[in-house]
Amino acid sequence: MLGLARILAASIAILLCGCASSGRSGSGGAPAVEMTSAPTSTGTNLQAGSEEDFIVNVGRRTFFKQGSADLDETARVTLQKQAQWLQQHPQWKVKLQGFADDPGSPAQQKNISQRRADAVRNYLASLGVGPERMKAKGYGRDRLVGDCPDIECKAQNRRVVTNPQADPDF
Repeated sequence: MLGLARILAASIAILLCGCASSGRSGSGGAPAVEMTSAPTSTGTNLQAGSEEDFIVNVGRRTFFKQGSADLDETARVTLQKQAQWLQQHPQWKVKLQGFADDPGSPAQQKNISQRRADAVRNYLASLGVGPERMKAKGYGRDRLVGDCPDIECKAQNRRVVTNPQADPDF
């Protein structure tokens, strides 16, 4: 019985090796396409200086630790990219929308979300983005990304979203 199991296992291994090494699909003999190297259409036709360019190539979210409005190194790197893009495209203004999912009352949530939005505005201004091009507003727990007890989920809600605005009235 043990010999039969070994023969069966060896046969399966040989078949699998043959399929994996052939580089051919089962129909028509065309090379198999690996999904990891398949081309994607996402982001390839973005117009430089567009809102989509900002969202895809720069990033518009800045995250914060629980109970904090302090910018960490990751946040500063994101904001440096945002400042550089905004300096290259002076026609854009930005709304900085702060959010919270921290312990505390609704008033405390609104306060920390405003402090976060102000921290982003102040850092962007320190990097040369004109304060007249920015509006900062805290929304507290409004517009949660996810309403859940997990710390990983809650962390997504503690953010500032930088939204480029083309509207001259802003």
